[in-house]
Amino acid sequence: MILWINGTFSAGKTSTARELTALLPDSALFDPELIGDALRALLPRKRLAEVGDYQDLPSWRRLVVDTAAALLAELGGVLVVPMTLLRQEYRDEIFGGLAARRIAVRHVLLAPAETILRHRIATRREPGAPEDVDLRVRQWAYDHIPAYQQALGWLTADAHVVDNSALTPRETAERIAAAVRTEQARACDIVQTPEPTRETVASGVLLFDRQDRVLLVDPTYKPDWEFPGGIVEAGEAPARAGVREVAEELGLVLDRTPELLVVDWEAPQPPGYGGLRLLFDGGCLPDAAAAALRLPGPELRAWRFVTEAEAATLLPRHRYERLRWALRARERGRPLYLEAGAPL
Repeated sequence: MILWINGTFSAGKTSTARELTALLPDSALFDPELIGDALRALLPRKRLAEVGDYQDLPSWRRLVVDTAAALLAELGGVLVVPMTLLRQEYRDEIFGGLAARRIAVRHVLLAPAETILRHRIATRREPGAPEDVDLRVRQWAYDHIPAYQQALGWLTADAHVVDNSALTPRETAERIAAAVRTEQARACDIVQTPEPTRETVASGVLLFDRQDRVLLVDPTYKPDWEFPGGIVEAGEAPARAGVREVAEELGLVLDRTPELLVVDWEAPQPPGYGGLRLLFDGGCLPDAAAAALRLPGPELRAWRFVTEAEAATLLPRHRYERLRWALRARERGRPLYLEAGAPL
């Protein structure tokens, strides 16, 4: 398993993580900051200048997942990961990627009082000239306190919280180890299907309200909005797969087989394999059915009805093109065949 130690800068994550590796048998330390350092050396300056933090790099988030999985495969046991994650979508992406590899993540938040936190920042020892440390390290840490406070809503709901205001790193580690042993610090319930090893077939279902807006969902395990639906399982009919996914994701049981709108061939883009993507017309939902929509599982964060123009701001380009042509097929009353989002 992975024991992810979260908290804002100077919360005591790294020192606590070192103590934890001494307490937990078969444990090892993995600091994802090393991935950030490597990317700073490898990526062109122009690309680095486009992001404010290396966490904003998709390559960093993917490499964190891949490296953690590789280390666990090599070492087994417990991987202790001290890393600040203040953006929920990044937490979802990383923990979802680990869940896809069947790796359990226990999420712990170190939450000292703000006065203690500021004192730690002010007295933290860092190499270099004092004026450089004040600008490079201390001000950076101070600037992240508002973002940390804003994130506390989802953090405290998701993680096992440890107030380490009056605790030494050793005492904090002992608290965390006890919480792991007693299941107080439980594995996160973010789930994701295993990553594909070849081309896949996926079915999505478009559902509409009385204003003819289309329903989109916000998955917890990837950064972009999506259509209700998912991967077609072996031996499963694509239309039935779409109906099954709608029931699992939204608690909505469709009373008819949805009609095909588009078949889109998605080209492989490493590390993805591509495959066939089908969109079906699930019809217009009565007001009562729309009001009764629920998110029964941990896969989705939210849902909403949107106009075509609004969808263009939420969906990645290739997915929006698929939706755009599906709406045209719905208007014309006949399905379309697409390749890479363009009709032939």
